[in-house]
Amino acid sequence: MNGKILSLSSYPIKGLSPQSHDQAVLTAGDGFPGDRLFGFAKKNSGFDPSDPKPLPKNRFIVLLQHAKLAGLETAFDARSRILTISTSAEPKLEFDMKTETGASEASRFLTDLLDLKDEEVPFFASAFPHRFTDASVASTTLMNAISFINLDSVRAFEKEISRQVDARRFRGNIVFEGWPAFSELDLVGRHIQVGEVTFNVLHRTQRCLATEVNPDTAERDIMVPKLLKKAYGHFDMGIYAEVLNDGVIEVGSPIRLIED
Repeated sequence: MNGKILSLSSYPIKGLSPQSHDQAVLTAGDGFPGDRLFGFAKKNSGFDPSDPKPLPKNRFIVLLQHAKLAGLETAFDARSRILTISTSAEPKLEFDMKTETGASEASRFLTDLLDLKDEEVPFFASAFPHRFTDASVASTTLMNAISFINLDSVRAFEKEISRQVDARRFRGNIVFEGWPAFSELDLVGRHIQVGEVTFNVLHRTQRCLATEVNPDTAERDIMVPKLLKKAYGHFDMGIYAEVLNDGVIEVGSPIRLIED
């Protein structure tokens, strides 16, 4: 159970592109820095920035319902609030999300791209420190949990279904290798160490239809949840864990199970 961290990623805007990091400064009880602090909520979502409540993922513009999102290359600067979107047709579009005009133009772009109905027209949502994580509907602790993906589990799944499976489908914050395939699923309630940070494993991550979407082609080409269930009797790939102490983790940091 000694492995190493391969990649660190945040997803500044729920449903859009990840941002890679060489390191992350973590705080006890808080989530991955900059992760899912923003989202495009549907007009009929019920989200109120003045009184934020966790909502199901289908209340937002996400891959679960909109595979075309995978075809966008996006970048978001949380300080300047500039959102950049690139497509095959439009090499670079910029939206100033701190202005009403910029936010409206971004909403219009997504509405046209995804052919959204009137009630689905999105608005740019944020309510710091609220996070738009999928697990937020379960508890505040899970809202701030960090997601781990064991690459060896993904590789085992590839062999099982005889198909190449890109780990990006699972949109994890931390991707690691060096542990037996699916061993992480049995660690709920156990502690793991990454660099100088200790985590408490909270929950297995159950996968939805968003994982069917190929991150390169934006097509639904592998029925991931169905195939996981067929092969292993569950829909799980990865784990959620809470940060127990302040510290820094880096790409290349060791990851190990703490023997209780």
